[in-house]
Amino acid sequence: MKIAFVGKGGSGKTTLSSLFIRHLAATGAPVIAVDADINQHLGAALGLSDEETAALPAMGAHLPLIKEYLRGANPRIASADTMIKTTPPGEGSRLLGVREENPVYTACARPVALDEHGIRLMATGPFTESDLGVACYHSKVGAVELCLNHLVDGPDEYVVVDMTAGSDSFASGMFTRFDMTFLVAEPTRKGVSVYRQYKEYARDFGVALKVVGNKVQGEDDVDFLRAEVGDDLLVTVGHSDWVRAMEKGRPSAFGVLEAGNRAALRTLQAAADDSYARRDWERYTRQMVHFHLRNAESWGNARTGADLAAQVDPGFVLSEGLSAVQPA
Repeated sequence: MKIAFVGKGGSGKTTLSSLFIRHLAATGAPVIAVDADINQHLGAALGLSDEETAALPAMGAHLPLIKEYLRGANPRIASADTMIKTTPPGEGSRLLGVREENPVYTACARPVALDEHGIRLMATGPFTESDLGVACYHSKVGAVELCLNHLVDGPDEYVVVDMTAGSDSFASGMFTRFDMTFLVAEPTRKGVSVYRQYKEYARDFGVALKVVGNKVQGEDDVDFLRAEVGDDLLVTVGHSDWVRAMEKGRPSAFGVLEAGNRAALRTLQAAADDSYARRDWERYTRQMVHFHLRNAESWGNARTGADLAAQVDPGFVLSEGLSAVQPA
């Protein structure tokens, strides 16, 4: 299943997403973690050094390889050059599986050891000097969106994406790619402002959204969040000595994380599992096509010189039953 962590800058979404990733890994589940934030901090939150984080390959830098691999033998796509971030899969496309090995993971993913288990970590990559002043960050996350569109995931497999802060995620259709979106909110007026934006934007797309209250110090904070977000408040998290030590670069074994915080992470997993069980694959595919056609008309056709609506395979529905192993 696919899970996003969003929230206001400084809300703690990267910290909470890293804790959730550690929790999933500790259960032995296969996990792909993706740092899609403009500020690339997920690697450090998972225990990588600054040098190791900086050495992570940027997905955006491998976009030609990603396009060529995912295109496969799809007859509706004349060349990889005509693929854009929203291009949907069709008959003949290569699909990605969570557990498999493939050229995309070889180029873009790196293993990260977390206690007894490990995960795959992928990153969009930070702005480079050549990007400054001329590039939009959404051009970076296009590689993530394309991969999510071609990813076949199962109920016991997890893809966790640390999204860019604020409501910038709505600048693309990627916000509809997730079975569950956890919005991390502090118990302040600013803390819940992003929730209101998300709730409004996501209303017509069936996005499953739950609020995780962070930096909660007492019942008054819980009452405030409940009054502001209602039943969307799933769980709250308070101070953690384990997290403080981790942020200093001195984490202990994940198993000694405070019992209350471990329980909160189990609640997040249960909510995500329940949401995946209700995934509507046909709607999931329709939304993919919807945003592709909008992007094609808005800028894609002019950029590529092709009619990108012709890339849509009307009979194709992405589903769990499809094999990620596709023709060479």
